[in-house]
Amino acid sequence: MKFGMNLLLWTGEVHDGLIPVLEMLKNLGYDGVEVPIFNTGLDYAAWGKRLDDLGLARTAVTVRGVEDNPISPDSAVRAAGVANTKKVLDCCAAIGATTLVGPYHSALGAFSGQGPTADEWKWGVDSMRQVAEHAGKVNVTLGVECLNRFETYLLNTHSESARFAREVNHPYCRVMYDTFHANIEEKCIGQAIHACADVLCHVHISENDRSTPGKGNIRWAENFDALRQINYNGWMMVEAFGLALPELAAATKIWRRMFESEMQLSRDALAFMRAEVAKRWH
Repeated sequence: MKFGMNLLLWTGEVHDGLIPVLEMLKNLGYDGVEVPIFNTGLDYAAWGKRLDDLGLARTAVTVRGVEDNPISPDSAVRAAGVANTKKVLDCCAAIGATTLVGPYHSALGAFSGQGPTADEWKWGVDSMRQVAEHAGKVNVTLGVECLNRFETYLLNTHSESARFAREVNHPYCRVMYDTFHANIEEKCIGQAIHACADVLCHVHISENDRSTPGKGNIRWAENFDALRQINYNGWMMVEAFGLALPELAAATKIWRRMFESEMQLSRDALAFMRAEVAKRWH
């Protein structure tokens, strides 16, 4: 198992001031980090070398918006979505990220007032297939993420994201599992994990209030038991949010501080994941 930390707890993009944070994560014992790639204009190759020097492996996360929505009825908007995710994949290759996760299947926070239409599903699959072709060329695996109904409407459950990936039908298009979204949308955690097992490539470990994993109400035993049952052996990436970035706090609806410090959260989250894995994986 590999244990990582999503850098969105601190930043929306890598910058020099992040070095002490990266050193702290390495010293705590993390294997890697999840890098937000929203700004494709940075020198990601240079950051790849810096992360290599620190001994931190990496994955990446991105999103799409209304202006580049891959399921838009406007073909030009869909094309922009495909092109922009391809640019992010190029950044992933430059920084050495092995996997790109996130809700880049459709626009984050945009709603139609109903569920996805047959056309939107078809546009989404077609857009993602084009993205997957590029992912294969740059050797970065796609980990498509379903989100709860308050954040998106195309993919809300893990069985839906698995069906989506199967319809894309490309070896570089897989899905990720997220404990936070599952806690909202899934009726049975075990069934949710088993439903996506054949295409699962990544896991987000996230508490029900987005703070320290293990300190809230997520059904952790069910999550770890099911991951063990399917013999999962990849990244367990902590995804927690705080108040460090006003724009991110607004997007994630975090209005109050729910942990002592980012270091405390990082330390306790790693200890929690290691303990749960040690109970089950031998």
